[in-house]
Amino acid sequence: MKELLSVEKLNFSWGINHVLKDVTFTLGENQIVSLLGKNGAGKSTLIKCLNRILTPQSGLIKVHDNDIKDIDLVQLSKLMSYVPQSVRTNFSMDVFDVILLGRRPHIRWRISPQDRDKVSEAIRYLGLEEFSFRKFDEISGGERQRVIIAKAVVQDPELYLFDEPTSDLDLNAQIQIMKRIRQLVSVEKSSKSALIAIHDINIAARFSDRIILLHDGGIKAYGTPEEVLTEQNIAEVFGVSCELIKATDDSPIRILINDEILKSDSADDKE
Repeated sequence: MKELLSVEKLNFSWGINHVLKDVTFTLGENQIVSLLGKNGAGKSTLIKCLNRILTPQSGLIKVHDNDIKDIDLVQLSKLMSYVPQSVRTNFSMDVFDVILLGRRPHIRWRISPQDRDKVSEAIRYLGLEEFSFRKFDEISGGERQRVIIAKAVVQDPELYLFDEPTSDLDLNAQIQIMKRIRQLVSVEKSSKSALIAIHDINIAARFSDRIILLHDGGIKAYGTPEEVLTEQNIAEVFGVSCELIKATDDSPIRILINDEILKSDSADDKE
């Protein structure tokens, strides 16, 4: 498997708060890799470092063995697309035109029929026909989230960076979106992959090829869902007890959360 992204000894701090500490990992082609960790673990910060929204204090980030610091922003936009955790806007713009903004890195002089065709394809692919010509500021939060995902799709990158892409979606829409992301990175002739910061541990288990578990600024575990999502790792990172239902040919590993682990309980276990 070819390496698409490599991160080596990445460090980032907000003042005295050392958020990311020597974070090191690689991501191959045609993979979904999920970032899991409790709030404040650095998931969003890591994604923003990867696409140069934030500048790390130290470390090396490469795409196809090229340092991202040496890649101009237009070319970087062709390599990566980013979907933020939430989208807030007061401007009035047709949904179609918002999605069309994703084609900006590819447009030289004028918008081509091919650019418009790609927008139409993304609208159909994500099932947005019903509101594709409504104003962006008049649709719901979940609908906006799907529109911004469509904008990332028409950008046609090699690496999708999603920060909580299912956060504002209902249960049905969450599954639909994750299935579409799975399809995007599974095209044999394509080298696309996705790095997804997510809270839902069972969605991560179902759709991920690999999972990065962030804890105390570093990587607690990195591997397949079965390797990473152990009772011990979940207890140590999230402070909850759980039961694991092993994966079968028809079903992924599932995690049943039981209860919080109180500090007194942890102390008793060590005695």
